[in-house]
Amino acid sequence: MTFDVSVVGLYILDILGRPVAAIPPGGQVQFIDEIRLTVAGTAGGTVIDCAKLGLRTRAVGAVGDDEKADFVLSTLSRFDVDISAMQRLAGVPTSATILNVRPNGDRPALHCRGASDAFTVTEADYPTVLDAAFVHVGGMPLLAKLDGPPTSALLKAAKAAGRTTSFDLLSAMPQTVDVLRPSLPYVDYFVPSIEDATAMSGLKKAEDSARFFRDLGARTCILTMGGEGCLVATPDAMFRLPAFEIDVKDTTGCGDAFSAGLIAGLHHGWDIEKSARFASAAGALVATGLGSDAGIVSFAGTEHLMNTARTRPLSA
Repeated sequence: MTFDVSVVGLYILDILGRPVAAIPPGGQVQFIDEIRLTVAGTAGGTVIDCAKLGLRTRAVGAVGDDEKADFVLSTLSRFDVDISAMQRLAGVPTSATILNVRPNGDRPALHCRGASDAFTVTEADYPTVLDAAFVHVGGMPLLAKLDGPPTSALLKAAKAAGRTTSFDLLSAMPQTVDVLRPSLPYVDYFVPSIEDATAMSGLKKAEDSARFFRDLGARTCILTMGGEGCLVATPDAMFRLPAFEIDVKDTTGCGDAFSAGLIAGLHHGWDIEKSARFASAAGALVATGLGSDAGIVSFAGTEHLMNTARTRPLSA
């Protein structure tokens, strides 16, 4: 296979500013410390972090025909991500988000859906998309044409081809579970946030939500829970891992980094516990900077944090 991982789904240009305590009234100006442009989204953030962690990566998504597309594609190329499977669609804007990061880390968003709603993968694309050991899909329910049967068909084909599959979402709603349900039997690692998981399952306890998704067919379910660490539910065990003690600047992209770290750990042949710890370290590093591409420098640097940083106590 040509690539270690093929990352399919939501590619967004993020425009971030911090700290934003309030939007100034009228036409007034508020001065802030930092503004950045980054490639983000449940696929875009993950694919760049995979590349930073040393994986041969392929991006599979869509951008528009605007200046934002130029930035997204050039940034992916700068990180040595293969962009030959990125679709450039005429007549639509590139998906983009304005994030006003508050002093406490909250990040209210203004989002233009754009090209992500027009992106899909057909059977003719499978030889290209599946030319990787790992296939990660991210972005439901913000991928209007890919969500549902096209996603299920892609994941089914990936499993038939012997690929390892992983799946993440963004801004899930209670009804998202009905769109997700047919895909889960073809997902090896389902990695939602605790917020998305509880919204879809309707269950308050993390353990109950993890069982819910495993009962729907996901082989392993890992819930990311911010400062509470993560919960791992495999076919044989369920356990929690603590979060690392870090100075949090912005949590944008932490879940995307977790997915990338998990894939990297599994790629190196580690067991699920060590891979999830490494994934937590990747997410922690991203939280130390502004934007979804912050913090992570290399595999070795992430492994060093995993082995040396203090962890927060697990809650009872």
